Amino acid sequence: MNDTLLFAILPYVSLTVFFLVTIRRYRMRSFSYSSLSSQFLENEQHFWGSVPFHYGILAVLAGHVGAFFFPKALLGWNAAPLRLVFLEVTGLAFAILTLVGLANIAIRRWTNPKARRVTTPGDWFIYGGLFVQVMTGIGIAVVYGWGSSWFSTSMTPWLWSLLKLSPDVSFIAPMPMLIKLHVVNAFLLILVFPFTRLVHILVVPNPYLWRKTQVVVWNWDRKQIRKPN
Repeated sequence: MNDTLLFAILPYVSLTVFFLVTIRRYRMRSFSYSSLSSQFLENEQHFWGSVPFHYGILAVLAGHVGAFFFPKALLGWNAAPLRLVFLEVTGLAFAILTLVGLANIAIRRWTNPKARRVTTPGDWFIYGGLFVQVMTGIGIAVVYGWGSSWFSTSMTPWLWSLLKLSPDVSFIAPMPMLIKLHVVNAFLLILVFPFTRLVHILVVPNPYLWRKTQVVVWNWDRKQIRKPN
């Protein structure tokens, strides 16, 4: 594996494509910034896929962002073993919740005829990429424990070196293959992000996670509508 190619070049390629294509798509086809939800086609199974997935992935991403911006505070929190165990177990629980939701989404898309009809090859591609990301993340949490600590000491400095336009792959080069796969797959997801329905994240901050349930009322007389005339 060429560490320079994957961890000093790929990140910049992915981010460049992400920003350029995202901006161009929004300017040229802003109407395409939609999740293209199939909730109206079937709602019960949709709920058990979408809600667990979104809550889980938002919590996991929040943990990564926190470790990136506040590594010293996180290491201070982890200085107490009980707090470290609590953080690790909580992170793993949210990762499993993400996996359950994603699995339900994929099963629904495959088994429900209406949902399957509106599912594109690009959707299956992004589902596959997300499965790899979540599964490798869970694998890392199980096999290489205390990730919140070594992320702060190794991954955070490498990510900051990318932002400073002076990539230092020495932080990530000694990492096990599973961790490297997780990182590479993350940047590949960023690369394809602007070409998929995931772009709706950028314009809709998931308000349905806390909004009231929507109720649809049919405003017609059923007896009148069934008459031949």
